[in-house]
Amino acid sequence: MLKKVLKFGGTSVGSIDRIQHVANIIKKEHDSGNQIITIVSAMSGKTNELVKLSQEINKDFDKRELDVLLSSGEQVTCALLAGALISKNLKARSWMNWQIPILTEGEHSNSRIININTTKINNYIKNGVAIIPGFQGISRDGDITTIGRGGSDATAVALAKLLDADRCEIYTDVDGVFSTDPNKIPVAKKIDKISFDEMLELSSLGAKVMQSSAVQTAMMYDIPLEVRSTFTDRKGTKIFHQENLDYTKSVTGVAYSKDDAKITLLGVEDKPGVAANIFEPLHKAQINVDMVIQNISSDQKKTDITFTIKRNDLLKTKEILKNNKKISYKGFTQNEKVAKVSIVGAGMVSTPGVTYKMFKALADEKINILAISTSEIKLSVIIDEDNTLNAVKKLHTIFDLD
Repeated sequence: MLKKVLKFGGTSVGSIDRIQHVANIIKKEHDSGNQIITIVSAMSGKTNELVKLSQEINKDFDKRELDVLLSSGEQVTCALLAGALISKNLKARSWMNWQIPILTEGEHSNSRIININTTKINNYIKNGVAIIPGFQGISRDGDITTIGRGGSDATAVALAKLLDADRCEIYTDVDGVFSTDPNKIPVAKKIDKISFDEMLELSSLGAKVMQSSAVQTAMMYDIPLEVRSTFTDRKGTKIFHQENLDYTKSVTGVAYSKDDAKITLLGVEDKPGVAANIFEPLHKAQINVDMVIQNISSDQKKTDITFTIKRNDLLKTKEILKNNKKISYKGFTQNEKVAKVSIVGAGMVSTPGVTYKMFKALADEKINILAISTSEIKLSVIIDEDNTLNAVKKLHTIFDLD
């Protein structure tokens, strides 16, 4: 008998027929003698629908009330799935986040799970199936909180850790993790095995299969994951530590995101502490800064500083820079029509020439590079948004991933 955490994403539970199909998967697992904890997302499109409703009330809708609103999507799915299982003669019940409870800390809409009381769940799954909403929790003050888009993955991994589960399986609408987005690049291949490090990079760089914080938690606590399809019986992608993998290729996958913006501060005084003064208020406003490039002028007295942020933080960032009295600069430029394209692979560490090969491929396509960021297993560039698909196709081919 195994203790399994099964997580089903929004497309997996996107209709009544699909919820019935998920119930059949759970029944099969339960009938095999396994203890089952199921995490569910809101039905596909429901969260966007709720966000739209909030914006019709107020474009700057109160974050506390937004969490109350958005958390209702997962609660609906929980009740429907529990009802479907009961109709199939299984003992099942839904649990709201506050009934467990799932304790969180941090600001509304971006909280993080710090603890889950597992006593009730462990007792219940001895005979029944527990259905738990992902994406949400409750603060020490008793407020409902949400943990960011894709947060159901984080809920599943946290429960797998705290319940000491044998497996954590992430069910979605694709067969596993692919070398790039198969909806855009039909020649993308499914990856049978991938390391936590590579999956973490791909998730943070734009791959939508798993939330990056969930991968990080699984890596920290050595919780093997499997990403698989709800709609086929094919094997998925197994994610675990790097030493278990044999790398024959330098690059495992190509990721991209179109939600970035680039800002350049011109004529910044070049002296110690300036960079800290620029980025401290952004940090306090919880604005994530990604790539940073500094170009020192010939007289070494002035510098231009370029950095990238998420596009939806652009207005807030500009306001913070405008009101920052600790820095002076001649002006700034912005470009919100950019994309980040990245190659990821643990084999890059031991393979010379990867950087040249990527830059040469983009040059051959006449794609200009606006910014560069590297690590041991990833290489990212900022380019014009219009060139995204062409860049991804070229890199996917040049690194033998087709």
